[in-house]
Amino acid sequence: MHPIIYDVAVSLDGYLSGPNGDVSAFAHQGPMVEDYIKRLTEYGTVLMGRATYEFAYAHGLEPGQNPYPHLKTYVFSHDLQLPETSEVTVVPSIDGFDFTALRANASAPVYLCGGGAFAGAMLTLGLIDQVILKRNPIILGGGVKLFEGITGNLSLQREDLKHYANGQQLEVYRVPTG
Repeated sequence: MHPIIYDVAVSLDGYLSGPNGDVSAFAHQGPMVEDYIKRLTEYGTVLMGRATYEFAYAHGLEPGQNPYPHLKTYVFSHDLQLPETSEVTVVPSIDGFDFTALRANASAPVYLCGGGAFAGAMLTLGLIDQVILKRNPIILGGGVKLFEGITGNLSLQREDLKHYANGQQLEVYRVPTG
């Protein structure tokens, strides 16, 4: 059974992007990005919410195109309409989706790609096994939170911490089960 891993860049103050989806302050090259690109080859499936998928439209992605062509891609949305030739699978709701079958049938770990609201819903339902934070030494002051809609406390177990020369950190956490 393969894990679902939330692998995401985040600011020191806990944002995935600044106001209006601005990601320009995040590192787009360097050793931490190179490590992320290597990890992408180790995933077999990607999950994302509609906002994350549509964010890529501003960067040249066409509706229906797979932003990760080497991965089976699921976009969770109640009302996203894509062409019949779509390279991604639209799932109308987290509720009713068989994540156990997804994990069991996946060829490799499952990548949860961005989306604070989607990640918050996934965490609330106990569907995230590991969190990998690509922590950038920036403060954004607002934008999309790492997890939206979370109530209550959850203690994660740190499994790894890697420091980069430019102040970035890679933090790996295990989400407790049960």
